[in-house]
Amino acid sequence: MKYVFLLLTAISIMGFPTNSSAQGKPTPVYFYAWGGNPAVNDYIRWAAKELRPQGIQLQHVKVADIAEVVKQLVDGQSNADLIWINGENFHALKEADRLMPILTELNIKDRLNDQLSWQSDFGETVADLEVPWGVGQFYLLTCATCFAADHISAAELLEYAAEHPGRIAYPKPPEFHGTTFLKSLLLSLSEQDEAFRKPVDAVDAEKLTAPLWAYLDELQPLLWQGGENYPSSAAQQLNWFANKQLDVAPSFNPNEVKTLVNQGRVPPGTKRVTLGSAAISNSHYLAVPNSSGHPQAAKQVVKFFLSEAAQRKKADLSGWGDPTVLDITLPDMPAMLPVAAEFHVSWQAYLEQQWQQRYPR
Repeated sequence: MKYVFLLLTAISIMGFPTNSSAQGKPTPVYFYAWGGNPAVNDYIRWAAKELRPQGIQLQHVKVADIAEVVKQLVDGQSNADLIWINGENFHALKEADRLMPILTELNIKDRLNDQLSWQSDFGETVADLEVPWGVGQFYLLTCATCFAADHISAAELLEYAAEHPGRIAYPKPPEFHGTTFLKSLLLSLSEQDEAFRKPVDAVDAEKLTAPLWAYLDELQPLLWQGGENYPSSAAQQLNWFANKQLDVAPSFNPNEVKTLVNQGRVPPGTKRVTLGSAAISNSHYLAVPNSSGHPQAAKQVVKFFLSEAAQRKKADLSGWGDPTVLDITLPDMPAMLPVAAEFHVSWQAYLEQQWQQRYPR
C-alpha cells in the first residue's frame, strides 16, 4: 500500500491525472482535429501511445472542417476536450467566450519562438486562450519543369493555364486552401498589402478585390474541367497531382514537398513555388474549450505536444514534417519561405461569400 501511495504521489507531482488512472482507467481526452492527412493522423496515433502510460487516452475525433465543431461549441453541444484551430474559428470561439485560459498556466512562453509572431492569430490577439502548435506557409507543389522560378506572379500562372488548359485547379472555397489561394492571388495583383491586415469594413474592399474577380473570370475557363468542378479538398487535389492529372497542388506545410518525396507519394523533383514573392504565413494552435469534461488532462496533452521530444517528432521529415514553434534548431529542415502576413480574419468570410456569389456551382 505504501508503494501505491508513493507512485500516485509521484504521478500527481508530475501533473498527470490520477482519478481514473488510479483505477486502471485512463482519462479520455477527445481531440477534435482535421483528419485529412495520413501523416498527421499517424503522428496523433504516436502521441496517443506516448500519453497512455501517463494515464491519458487521447481520442482523435477526425473532422473534415473544424468549423462544424466550433458551431457545436458555440451552441453548447460538443464533448470536445481539445481542438486544433486558428483564424476565424478562433475568433468565433473567443467572441463567444468558449475557450479556457491555458497559455500562462502551462508555463511554456519562454520556450516559444517569438519570431513566428504567434501572439496574433489572423489579426486577433491570442490572449492566453490558445497555444501555438505549428507553422503554416501557403505555396504550390508543382512538377520539376512546370515553372522555372521558385515564385510566380498571378499573371504567370494565368499564362501557364492558357498554355496548358485543364492542368490548374484549386479547392473550392470555403475550403481553407482554396480561400488562401484567393488571398495569394490578391497579394500578387495588389500593391496594398497592408490594407488586407485591416478589418474588411475598414477599407474599400470592393475596389481592392476588383482585380481578383477580373482575373478569375479569365482563369475559370482554363481550369480543370473548365472551372465547372473543383477539388473538394487539398488532399484530393494532391492525389490528382500525384497521379499527374494536375500540375499543381496547394500546401500549407513548408516541409511537405520533402516529406512527400521521401514517402514516395509524389514524383522526385517535385518543387515548391509561391504565388507572389512570399508565402502567406500563420501559426496553427491548440485550445481547450471551457466546456471540456477533462480540462486538466487536456492541458497535459497540450504540454506534451509542446515538449521538445514531441515537437522534434512532429518536424521529422519522414512523417508529418510540420515546423516546430519552439526556439530550437533542427537539422535537415528546409528553409522557411519568405513571409507574407496573413489577412485579418474578417477577410475570410468576405472573400468566400463574394466568390460563391460569382462562381456558384
